[in-house]
Amino acid sequence: MKKVTGIILCAGNSTRYGKGINKNFENIGCRTVLSYSLKVFAENSNITDMILVIREEDLDIINDILYKERIDKPIKIVYGGISRRESVYNALISTNSSIVIIHDGARPVIKNKYINDCIKYMKKYKGVIVGVKAKDTIKVVNDSEEIVSSTDRKYTWIGQTPQCFDRKLLLKLHEENKDNSITDDSMLLELASYKVKIIEGEYSNIKITTSDDLDIAKIYLE
Repeated sequence: MKKVTGIILCAGNSTRYGKGINKNFENIGCRTVLSYSLKVFAENSNITDMILVIREEDLDIINDILYKERIDKPIKIVYGGISRRESVYNALISTNSSIVIIHDGARPVIKNKYINDCIKYMKKYKGVIVGVKAKDTIKVVNDSEEIVSSTDRKYTWIGQTPQCFDRKLLLKLHEENKDNSITDDSMLLELASYKVKIIEGEYSNIKITTSDDLDIAKIYLE
């Protein structure tokens, strides 16, 4: 069985959240947003170990969360970079696993099924991500916010996490392409002409970006 490292990202600045705090540390019930992802990854039998990517200034808070959650699986703390891409790269060079599965800590409604399905399809693909079919027609615009084209909903999906990859390949692509505008790792495989499998998740697997998202996540979790 190949070694699988779960990478959980929570090194962002949460600028769009608008409260001046890291959204990963908001509470839903008696647990933090981050705690829900930590628990699912820690309890998943396919995950060998975990890497938590954080901001250095959040170390004390993170240690307190880990103490309360009693994570019974090897977990390493890595400091993030100035972009999501750099944060992922810092995690990739901190493990020797065959497979990595990357997740946003701000997606607390994660399910074991997403992790298991991603890993299952890695037998055939170098990259597998979770997503949902777009309910609306997506408009592509230019810098003046003028519509350039419209997508066909039949072929339009919204990417989510977790996302699973062959670690050596993903590391190679990170080292070849240091464009910090890249917003998810599957883009690196796409740009290098690798096929990436998308498996259907659920609309409940939202990423908390605003306080409204937090309220929605509370409903799903409670």
